[in-house]
Amino acid sequence: MFKNIYLPVDNSDYSNTCIDLALEFAKDQETTVTASHVYAAKMHDVRFRQMESGLPEEYQDEEELEKQRNIHDQLITKGMEVITDSYLEVPKARCQEAEIPFVGKSLEGRNWIELVRDIKESPYDLVILGALGLGAIRDSQIGTVAERVIRRIQTDTLVVKHIPGLHEDRPSSGKIVVAVDGSGYAYGGLKTAIEMAKHLNRPLEVISTFDPYFHYAMFNSLTGVLTKEAGKVFKFEQQEKLHEDIIDKGLAKIYQAHLEISRKIVEEEGMECTIRLLDGKVFEKVLQYAREENPFMLILGRIGVHSAPDMDIGGNTENLLRLVPCNVYLSSKVFKPPIELEAEESIEWTAEAKERLKKIPGFVLPMATSAILRYALERGHSMITSSVMTEAVENILPAGAMQAMRAIGEKMQDEGVNPNSPEVLGQLKEQMMEAHVGKSPEEVTLKCTSCGSILKGDVVKCGVCDATAERFLPIDKEEFKPDEKEEKEVTTFTTFDDVQVSWTQEALDFLEEFPEGHVRRRARARIEKNARIQKISAISVVFANKTVNEKAVKENVNGSGKSNGKAKVNSNPQTIQEVMEFGATFNPEDFNWSKEALERLERVPKGFMRDNTETRVMGFAGANDIKDISLEVCEKGIAESVKLMEEAIANGAGLDDFLPKKEVEA
Repeated sequence: MFKNIYLPVDNSDYSNTCIDLALEFAKDQETTVTASHVYAAKMHDVRFRQMESGLPEEYQDEEELEKQRNIHDQLITKGMEVITDSYLEVPKARCQEAEIPFVGKSLEGRNWIELVRDIKESPYDLVILGALGLGAIRDSQIGTVAERVIRRIQTDTLVVKHIPGLHEDRPSSGKIVVAVDGSGYAYGGLKTAIEMAKHLNRPLEVISTFDPYFHYAMFNSLTGVLTKEAGKVFKFEQQEKLHEDIIDKGLAKIYQAHLEISRKIVEEEGMECTIRLLDGKVFEKVLQYAREENPFMLILGRIGVHSAPDMDIGGNTENLLRLVPCNVYLSSKVFKPPIELEAEESIEWTAEAKERLKKIPGFVLPMATSAILRYALERGHSMITSSVMTEAVENILPAGAMQAMRAIGEKMQDEGVNPNSPEVLGQLKEQMMEAHVGKSPEEVTLKCTSCGSILKGDVVKCGVCDATAERFLPIDKEEFKPDEKEEKEVTTFTTFDDVQVSWTQEALDFLEEFPEGHVRRRARARIEKNARIQKISAISVVFANKTVNEKAVKENVNGSGKSNGKAKVNSNPQTIQEVMEFGATFNPEDFNWSKEALERLERVPKGFMRDNTETRVMGFAGANDIKDISLEVCEKGIAESVKLMEEAIANGAGLDDFLPKKEVEA
């Protein structure tokens, strides 16, 4: 995994945790651990000379002054050498005990300068650095030495921020989490994460974040700046329609593709992982995720997909490095997935292009498909049309080959059932519409339980994650309806694109709890945009709270524990899995079980298995705002439960993890 690990040590709590991690990584590996300590004897020498004028009168004699200079130089130099040797003795003894090769280095000079020089001149493939040192105070986020070193090196760096013994109030979940954005640095971090997860036997999760709310908030702010004439030129209504129908969904598709590519890379290495798509401002959502999950390690690309090549560290990475509570791994390695894999996940085909693809002879189909995907990806296409295929084929094939392929292709027919055929898709559509009988397609709003996307009722396939109709559940708008008291105070606003949006006073009061300025504007944009997509007639406080769905962190004033702001803490679970586990807190009386659903539940073996299944079905229903549990909902809840149990078992869970607490104790 790593051949040479570098440890700057200073005997602080963070430094000692770095040693623990280095030994954990080096165990059963051909790894050398190199530790160093930098001391600044010359700096003390200069400072002593600056203080000479303040010495007592008896030391002002030139001969005595020279004598004191020599004594000071010897004591400081020797003393610092002794301290350095003592610091290095700790990792040396630990390595000898574990039979791991060790090298110690005593460096004299300015700490960060000497560390950077040594790292650049040496073949280290991992630097493990404490976020803070002996100079840390309560409000410290990252030490100056760590920050200066990180900005100036290109070696993979693990910044230790979580100390198990010191941070018992926020125990680690143990997961290794990789944030991917499609950049080579992020995929390089994924490759490292796979090796780590194997070696340390830890679960692996991949997350990706896109922001569909930025343009909505920006357009709203522009209305107060642009003149009426400029507004007509800008065409707010068409701009928002373009973003809502094409750009936002396209972004979701791109970042979901990053996750699917990552999953395939992990599977090719014989591993398993979970994936999660987050929507919102990248830094904000990943920080929220890290605070709630507190993984063992968050792996980030040193720079992101939009960074210039000579950037020292990306903006999102820098912010997260400062604020997340977990260890942060900065990946400087670059890995580009095979172009065919990348194209397969990020490029769609039109119906006409698919028909043309069927006419390509079977014996050359894989090669031709790969070549067309490569051609499209290299030229920035996200949709392969018939014209793109023509360009690709003419660019790839020699003259006359295309006509020959067409002649042969007329005789070629695929065997078996095509899951994307019109017949199969039509059946799925009929099944979906039967589930929502009594409602016209335009009245039905669906939620994809795979990726969380909001869909219209006339679709049979999620445009983001490609999930089919059985993964869709209707959104019950009755849950978000204002109560009688709220309905008495409703205010209607006109948005930048002349759409009327109504807010109850309680929802507006909830919005006031966000800090004034950009933070509040973003929260409003998020709520309004979701209300428009879901066709909510009036935004209630329930809808606003569920949409924002953020767990605010209270700020302390002088350590008193009193909150500075009015941010409301939302204890709602964040994901389907969390809600299903949270199902135990639901009141069974809140749900109406159909006769068929109860009969299905009775088929589960009696005892903890049935109780556990019932709890998870209620959790599944609660996650999707469903009060009436039908047979269909029950089946889907059971399917999700089985899936989660399989994932938990794959990650090392045992029978005790699924038993109620009292049965475990018994």
